[in-house]
Amino acid sequence: MSAGIFLDSNILVYAHDEDGGEKYHRANQWVKTFWSEGPLPILSVQVLQEFYTVMLRKDADARLYREVAEHYLELWPVIENTCELMRRALEIQQRFQLSFWDANIVAAAQQSGAKELWTEDLNDGQDYGGVRVVNPFSA
Repeated sequence: MSAGIFLDSNILVYAHDEDGGEKYHRANQWVKTFWSEGPLPILSVQVLQEFYTVMLRKDADARLYREVAEHYLELWPVIENTCELMRRALEIQQRFQLSFWDANIVAAAQQSGAKELWTEDLNDGQDYGGVRVVNPFSA
């Protein structure tokens, strides 16, 4: 399933939040490029849940962002929440001393076969069992 890149929710939020300034412009362009040129990055159910709830907290149109989330669910590769994924996240949390939610993102990225996890939430360059964190905004 690997496209090489797993996206965290903050990248999607910036790609859709027009009030995000320079981060909006950069993330929006990345997502447009993924759509048009591929390969599509991998997401998880958790990433889409976080994206949706963050956008609602920003007073975004719930109907619109439901459609956006559905569109990603339909067309992009998505890792589902499973018992196996939770067990892996628990191991990662303990090994790397991450929050459970960050560990669950790392576990989903590992399960997907991605080599890179694009996020602002973890240390740029850190390797988590074959998945390297990339903060695309730091370059």
